[in-house]
Amino acid sequence: MKVGIVVPYSWSFWGAVVEHAELQSEALRRQGCEVKTLMGNDPPGQFTRALHPRHGRDGPPPPDVIPIGRSVIVPANGSLPNIILSPRSILRIRQVLERERFDVLHLHEPMTPIPCIAALALSRGPMVATFHASGDLGWMHIAKPVWGFLADRLDRRIAVSEMARRSAQRWLPGDYEIVPNGVLIPPAADPHGRAHRIVFAGRHEQRKGLHVLLNAWPDIRARTGAELHVIGADPLRVRLLMRRLRVPDDGIEVLGFLDQDRFTAELAASKALVAPSLGGESFGMVLTRALACATPVVASDISGYRDVMTPETSVAFPPGDEHALADAVVSLLADEPRRAAMGAAGRALMQQRYAWDAIASRLVGIYESVAA
Repeated sequence: MKVGIVVPYSWSFWGAVVEHAELQSEALRRQGCEVKTLMGNDPPGQFTRALHPRHGRDGPPPPDVIPIGRSVIVPANGSLPNIILSPRSILRIRQVLERERFDVLHLHEPMTPIPCIAALALSRGPMVATFHASGDLGWMHIAKPVWGFLADRLDRRIAVSEMARRSAQRWLPGDYEIVPNGVLIPPAADPHGRAHRIVFAGRHEQRKGLHVLLNAWPDIRARTGAELHVIGADPLRVRLLMRRLRVPDDGIEVLGFLDQDRFTAELAASKALVAPSLGGESFGMVLTRALACATPVVASDISGYRDVMTPETSVAFPPGDEHALADAVVSLLADEPRRAAMGAAGRALMQQRYAWDAIASRLVGIYESVAA
């Protein structure tokens, strides 16, 4: 079966949906599918630096990724996604669909312009869509009356969580099957023998709550002597935030963007992941990445994260509560047997619930049903 995955974001800039699509593609190949991914690409250079404040991936995308245009930053749902809005992408989508003749198209965030909307309008084959976002989705006030009718062309609708399902169903009533985000599970991960540090992983966006962790950091550092590695957020913007908050850089290392292997290595070598997000998360993808590495989680008690966390694997605290965050981290680091047991339980849970091969098998079943 030949599957085309359509992503409205840029390969050049990491995000949860981009990661999901890449891991989905790899898992589908292991199921025997031929897979191509249609998405944006912003080659390194002065023009890209002018349009995008954060550092992206260097070099060309892999051969299975078909670039269909540059991206621009469009604020949406408390985030800053890199969306392809170039009208030329419509022509490129048409050319790719005519050339590749996919058996099934799988669209991610199908109401997001332009690639997904163009695919919905131009494709005459079976189409499946995954809805990732949660919250009010205020931009649908514009999208629904203008191109919302194209959702009727979808043969199956998937949501990554119950919260994502409710958010999508508010605007596009219908039946949604919940298929969670899969997670990259390294072949081995030992919860013992970790470096005395914690990790934050995420973009520098208000809703990710990095400022909450930084405000709590002097207390955590004084009580534990641990180190903090900040991953994903632009280093310059993190430094500016620290200066604005008057947080000393004692024990903090800002690493910026890391590729999959380095990110996995960081998680697998740290004692805990701290996720202080304030809301707007439909699924705790960064939490599953940590737990798959046998790294327990300290995270905000918010919708989306609750679908992933369990008392055996994670410690929750009220969102935005700096003192509760500090106490949770200190308590976890002070009890090494408990911390290691939570890490082992987290990895076992990820293997049971979120292994990509099992999820890819479900997806192939869906594709076969719509293509029949």
